[in-house]
Amino acid sequence: MDLNTVALLLKVAELRSFTAAAASTGLTQSGLSRAIRRLEEQLGVKLLHRNTRSVSLTADGLLLRERCAPLLAGFEEAEQLLLDRRCEPSGTLRLSLPSAFGRIVILPLLGELTQRHPELVLDATMTDRLVDLAEEGFDAAVRIGPLSDVRLVARPLAPMHWVTVASPGYLDRHGVPQTLEDLARHNCLVVHNPYLGRRVDWQFVQHGRLVDVPVSGQMLFDVGDPLIDAALQGFGIVQVMDFVARQALADGRLVPVLEPFAGRWRELALVYPPSRQHSPRLKVFSDLLQERWPSAWS
Repeated sequence: MDLNTVALLLKVAELRSFTAAAASTGLTQSGLSRAIRRLEEQLGVKLLHRNTRSVSLTADGLLLRERCAPLLAGFEEAEQLLLDRRCEPSGTLRLSLPSAFGRIVILPLLGELTQRHPELVLDATMTDRLVDLAEEGFDAAVRIGPLSDVRLVARPLAPMHWVTVASPGYLDRHGVPQTLEDLARHNCLVVHNPYLGRRVDWQFVQHGRLVDVPVSGQMLFDVGDPLIDAALQGFGIVQVMDFVARQALADGRLVPVLEPFAGRWRELALVYPPSRQHSPRLKVFSDLLQERWPSAWS
């Protein structure tokens, strides 16, 4: 059985049309049809339902696809791996990055990566949505927090520390919260996560235990980026990752609050499908993260 012909069969089934599959593969429609008929004759079964409007796989065709599709994917991956090993990393690396973290920390590293590897193209999507890497065609993602998808390979990078901060002007007007209960009397600027369908609670450590504290205020955002700007303008209290607030804390434009209750740490990791772990494009990105992390984090 010729796997190349099987690949043609699966292309016809995917596009549900001999005409579209012929255009996609560069073959004539008649040549494509003859190749699949020879495969059917060789196997002694009918693989396609044919009519004037569309084509679809028979039960035997579905069985053939189930068994052969992983083999074809493996051959394609092996071929690409061997091609990539022969030369400088090139082509497109698709990344999903948390919006604020990607903009502040990762973006400078992407510039350095493209300078090192001029043939590499970086397609970076900055979003707080939890994308499905395999389904949406991403090579890798940087994730913050618990990793729930066991299908992915995870490479830990660093712990993330969250801080609760406000501007001196806001605290002068409304007072400094001393207890977690005091937050109920303050304007807490929060994220309403559209993918979770709810506000994101704040987390603290109280009596040695991690506690979730529901907070509310007059401003809701669907992403975390605007929080720090709103806090700098004195609109309320925010809880953000420390790298977002570091410069404003250093120059006094923001001050920490509720420090005795701080303790929210979340892991940061690079994750990718197992099929990408030998990709030279991913390797140079992963190696740069490991190499430059101290300077990127300081």
